Amino acid sequence: MRIGEVAAQAGVSVRSLRYYEEQRLLTSTRRPSGQRHYDAEVVERVRLIQRLYTAGLSSRTIAELLPCVDSPGERTSDEAWERMLRERELITAHIEELSQARDSLDDLIAANRRHHPKPAVAG
Repeated sequence: MRIGEVAAQAGVSVRSLRYYEEQRLLTSTRRPSGQRHYDAEVVERVRLIQRLYTAGLSSRTIAELLPCVDSPGERTSDEAWERMLRERELITAHIEELSQARDSLDDLIAANRRHHPKPAVAG
């Protein structure tokens, strides 16, 4: 398949596919004309990569998880599971930090309203 076909079937941009190759998440072969050529199963791989990005994972983390897909087995599955748990813990910690920041901002907003109870009307 050519890059445009993969992009259309997977629902991503051609630019994304090139980026995935740069990050070593995908591979292609080159035709003598220089055009990229992909195997048909790459569409599912791209969809998986998209799901991993949507889950908040970085390209580096995704690259660490893909061996489980490429060579499924107990060891690679366990490594992927542990890695995903660590990523989940990081996301949870980030959510907690954001929640604390929101609470601090709420306090500042409330203090502002106590000192200036009625907002000025633009006009």
